[in-house]
Amino acid sequence: MDTSNELAPAVRSILAAAEERGGGDERLSVEPRSLPAALAEAEADGRAPLIAEVKPTSPTTDGERREDPVELAEAMVEGGAAALSVLTEPEHFGGSPETLRRVREAVDVPVLRKDFVLDESQLDVVEADVVLLIVRFVDDLEGLLAAARDRGFQVLVEAHTPAEVEAALDAGAEIIGVNNRDLTQLEVDLGTFEDVAATVPADDRESVTLIAESGIATREDVSRMRADGADGLLVGSAIMDGPVRENTERLTNVTE
Repeated sequence: MDTSNELAPAVRSILAAAEERGGGDERLSVEPRSLPAALAEAEADGRAPLIAEVKPTSPTTDGERREDPVELAEAMVEGGAAALSVLTEPEHFGGSPETLRRVREAVDVPVLRKDFVLDESQLDVVEADVVLLIVRFVDDLEGLLAAARDRGFQVLVEAHTPAEVEAALDAGAEIIGVNNRDLTQLEVDLGTFEDVAATVPADDRESVTLIAESGIATREDVSRMRADGADGLLVGSAIMDGPVRENTERLTNVTE
């Protein structure tokens, strides 16, 4: 796991907290709702394939949303979100496993558990349809990916560079997220997705679902990421900063 001084202090703090958190008491077995199918269904319905994120707060945003996260999640789905992402990291993002459990019970779309999962025991904290593994922070990506799948989870493997995408593909990833945010400085460059996605070999592109993450705030951003090859878009702050249903509708109703 990369805990180098190159990382932004906030990220180092998040990782330190993740190392201290334990896992679940019992091995989970999950029957997931298909994320790729949900994204494809949204596209067929004329909506941008959006994964809307329930994120009470974060190190890169000001303030905190204190509304019931279930009500926020339901508003996102009503606004056209194909899937949801729910933060379960408590110290820096205000999330919890209980929040995810409640949200997943209330909606019928796939739900991603957004957290810093570092070892196998942390997979057993709460049921979700998809879990996040970040290439840079996982020592045994292939092993942890296999452990997640053995439990029934789909896995979103997050990368930021071509080398990390290659590592994700080598480990057998089928859903890859390209984070436009550089975790060394927490700066966002939407050109990252275009540059990194272009390095996915054509043979792999047919079988891999690509998700653009971070910095997507406008309808123009959505159209840009889609034109660059994104099969789905993970959006948090641009939806949480204001009325969530209206913001979700604004970003899903994009004519390409």
